[in-house]
Amino acid sequence: MFGILYGVITGIGSYMGAGSASTYIILAVLFMGFQYLIGPSMVSMLMRVKWVSEREEPELYQMVAELAKEAKIPKPKVGVSQINLPNAFAFGRTLGDGRVCVTKGIVGILTKEELRAVLGHEISHLKHRDMMIMTLLSVIPLILYWLAWNFIWGGSLGGRRQNGGYAALIGIGAMLLYFLTNLLVLYGSRIREYYADERSVKLGNPPQNLASALYKLVYSSARLKKEPRAEAELKRIEGVKAFFLNDVSRAENEIKELKEIDKDFSGTIDQNELLVLRSREVRPSAAEKLLEIFTTHPNMLKRIKRLATLT
Repeated sequence: MFGILYGVITGIGSYMGAGSASTYIILAVLFMGFQYLIGPSMVSMLMRVKWVSEREEPELYQMVAELAKEAKIPKPKVGVSQINLPNAFAFGRTLGDGRVCVTKGIVGILTKEELRAVLGHEISHLKHRDMMIMTLLSVIPLILYWLAWNFIWGGSLGGRRQNGGYAALIGIGAMLLYFLTNLLVLYGSRIREYYADERSVKLGNPPQNLASALYKLVYSSARLKKEPRAEAELKRIEGVKAFFLNDVSRAENEIKELKEIDKDFSGTIDQNELLVLRSREVRPSAAEKLLEIFTTHPNMLKRIKRLATLT
């Protein structure tokens, strides 16, 4: 959201010839800093989070406390998001500001062991400061965007008329770098998801529990997406869905591939099914491979295959 706003301001400013290179670089850093500071409040608001006490949600509260202790981080705040899409997410500026939430839609879908594995994944995001890392990485594409726009259309760097051809070439190069660095930021996000899965296992959660939870969440999201209310919810949280455990927008495509793993049609993925997957080569469709490049989450079949290697 802040990236789009920055792009609009950059475009208008460059068109009007306002601002220097240092101005827009500082502006990019300020935008990311502002996003970093108010981001948690925005996520809470958009996700309609209700913070709960141990008395209100004793089991959830205890799981989060135990996992935080195991991970050696301060116990984060615990919340329940009042949306129906089944999922979980974590956010916060620092370790001391950590927050872990589940949606009300996840209640009754996962077993206690599966929920613990999901919470372990979210605790791992907090422990390794993934929100801060991704925010810092996002500054680079913003700066490149300004350089591209300015060299191609603007005059803030001066000399456009005398060296228009060279300026345009530099601008095109900066635009290509902007595109590539955006892809690298998305790649970094996918890598952080793999690491969080692995660290959840290191917190004592068997891989099949997280694999089964992911399978259930994908299946439930694909089924719910057919309902108008769920579609409306998804549109409302579009800007923050990257915080989710999985990309709910891709659920309908992913469930087609995941059904091949559930050999006994039990609706879960057990240890034996993971062992079979470990020795099998997975081949996501060409469309899924292409889609994955432009998303914050790994292809689910590849993700569960990676969990299979941890058994």
